[in-house]
Amino acid sequence: MRRSSCIVLACVLLTAFITNASAIDNQPRKLVSGWIPYYSVKTVMPFIKKLPTLPTPAPGAPVTCDDSEYAPTDISALNASYLFTNKDLMKEVMPFWYTLKSPTLLRNDYTTANPSWPMADTLCLMKKTGLQIIPTITDGTDKLVLSGYLAKADVRTTIVNSIVDLVSKNSFDGIDLDFEGFAFVDSNTTWTKTAPNWVLFVKELSTALHAKQKLLSVSVPYSFNPIETQKGYYVYSWAAIASSIDRLRIMTYDYSVAKPGPIGPISWTEKTLKYAVSIMPASKVFIGLPGYGRDWITSVTGTCPVSAPPGLTAGAKAATFKMNYATTKAGIDQATPVFDEKSSEATYSYTQSFNGLTAKGAATTCSVARTVWYQNERSYLERMNLVAKYRLGGAALWTLGMEDPAATTAMRSVALAIAPDTVLSSLTLADVTNKSVYFGGIFTLNGVITLKDKSPIAGIPVALQMKRESENTWATIADLVSGIDGTISVPIAIANTSSFRLSTQGSWERSESVSSEEKVVLLSRILLDRPTTVQHGQAMTVKGTLLPVVPGQNVVIQKYTKGKWQNTASMTTTGNDGGFSISYIESKKGVVKLRIQIITKSEQLLSTPFSVVVR
Repeated sequence: MRRSSCIVLACVLLTAFITNASAIDNQPRKLVSGWIPYYSVKTVMPFIKKLPTLPTPAPGAPVTCDDSEYAPTDISALNASYLFTNKDLMKEVMPFWYTLKSPTLLRNDYTTANPSWPMADTLCLMKKTGLQIIPTITDGTDKLVLSGYLAKADVRTTIVNSIVDLVSKNSFDGIDLDFEGFAFVDSNTTWTKTAPNWVLFVKELSTALHAKQKLLSVSVPYSFNPIETQKGYYVYSWAAIASSIDRLRIMTYDYSVAKPGPIGPISWTEKTLKYAVSIMPASKVFIGLPGYGRDWITSVTGTCPVSAPPGLTAGAKAATFKMNYATTKAGIDQATPVFDEKSSEATYSYTQSFNGLTAKGAATTCSVARTVWYQNERSYLERMNLVAKYRLGGAALWTLGMEDPAATTAMRSVALAIAPDTVLSSLTLADVTNKSVYFGGIFTLNGVITLKDKSPIAGIPVALQMKRESENTWATIADLVSGIDGTISVPIAIANTSSFRLSTQGSWERSESVSSEEKVVLLSRILLDRPTTVQHGQAMTVKGTLLPVVPGQNVVIQKYTKGKWQNTASMTTTGNDGGFSISYIESKKGVVKLRIQIITKSEQLLSTPFSVVVR
C-alpha cells in the first residue's frame, strides 16, 4: 500500500510539472541542504591552489573573494564542482568544521584534513556559488560538561558571545548547533534539568544572532509528541525553542545501529515530521537524508582463519559505506538488493566464506552471514515527497556528495514538480544625477515586484537592504509592502556612499527574489557662513562645515585674480566636528571673488564662489 501511494504522489507531482507550461521555465525549488565535514571538503569542492602573490588577510578581517584572486583553471574547476553544479537545488550548506571545547574555545577542525588548502579559499569559493554558509558546531566536551556550562547564566553568555564573534569575523550567514552530547552521552535522567537551560541558551543566542541578521539552525535527533508513550529525545524542547530558531534539521537516520535494520524507516520519519510541523512553521523543518548504508554481521559459523579480517564476530559494530558505492558493493557481494516497501529502503543479505589456517597451523573455515540496509533513489524520492506533502523547508543530507547520482535526479524531479512561481524584483533611482548625491540631499528608490510574465504582485513584503562602501554584508533598513501595482517608492538620504537592493522572502507558492544593486555615491559639500561686506583693512572671517564630517583636512581660501584661481596665504584645518574658521585681509577696496578649497584623501572640494565688498 505504501508503495502505490508514494508512486501516485510522485506521478501527480511530475505530471503537474510536465503539463504546466509556466513550470517548465521555473527553476527547481531550493530544497536541498547538507553538511560538509572537514574530511570531505575535497569531494564537493575543486582543489584550488591560491596564487602565491596574494596578501594574507589580517586576523579577524572579513573574508572577501574576487575573481582576480584565482587562476582561470581554478574558476573552471569551481564551475564543475558538486556545489556549483547542484546550486539550483540548494540554498545553503553547513560546513561541519567547529567543535565547542570550552566557553571561549570553538576549535577549528578544518585543517585536520586540508592542511595545504586554506579555509579562506574554501569559504571564498563557497560564497561564489551564492549559497548561504551556516557552519555546524558540535559538542566536544566530556559527559555533562556542556549541560553544566548552560546551567550558569554568565557561562551561557560567554558561549553566545564566542559563537556570534565567530559568525561575524567570518561573515557567515548563521550557525548550526549539533550538540548531540545531551542525547547520546549524558544520561536521560538529566534531561529534565538540562532542557530549560538549553532553551535559555537558544533564546539568548537567537536574540544575539538575529540582531546581526544571522540565522540560527539546530540539528537534533527525532522527537515525538509528548503525549506519546515514546517521546524521543525531548531534551531539545522543540516547542519551547520553535519561535527562536530558523531551521530544525531532524536527523531522521540511525534508527538501526547496534542491530540490523533500516537506517530511517519512512513511517518513523513521517511521525517525527508531523510533530515538528504541528508546533512550528513547516518552512523551518528539514528532513535528514542519510548518504550511507550499514553492513552488519548477523552470525559466524565455524572458526575463522588468522588471515581473515579482524572483528568477524556476530554483533560487531556495523561497517558503513557511501550510498554511491551501494551498487558496486552489491555486485562484489554477489547479492541482489530488494526494496523493502514498509521501511522504504533497500536491503540484502549475503555470506562470506574464509578458508585458511588457525594460529596453530590447522586448516579451518568460517562462514560469515551479513545483512545490508541503505537508502536508494526511490527512498530519496519518497522522502522528498514528504517535503512536498508537509511543505517543509527541505532536506538535509549527511553528507553532501555521498548520495548516488540517481538520488540527486530523484530530488531534482520533485524540486521541479513543486517549483514556486518566479518572482522578479527591479530597483531604479530617481532624483539623482550620475548616480550621485550631495550630503543631505534626498533621492528616491523605486521598485517593482512582478511574476515572470510581468504581472504585478500586490501586498508582498519587501525588504529594502543597504550596504555601505566599507561593509561586506547587507542590512535591512526598511520593511515595505508592495502596492496594488507591485511598486514601492522610498525617499532616502545617506551619510556614506552606499549600495541598495530589494529582497523578497520565498514561500511555498513563490520564489525568493533579489533585485540588482544600485550604488549611490555620496558627494561631500561645504556649508559656509561668510560676510558680504567688510571694512578695508579688517579681516573677513569665513566659517564653514565639511559634510560628511572629516576632521584634520586642509582648508584654504582661494582668490580669483587675472582670470584664474590662486591660493591665498590663509589656511586652517577642519575640526572634529568638521567645522572650520578662516580669516583673510584684502588689501584693496572693491569687490573680491573668493571660494573655499578643501582637499581630502579621496577628492578635491570647492565651495560655490562668493563675492565680498571691501569698503
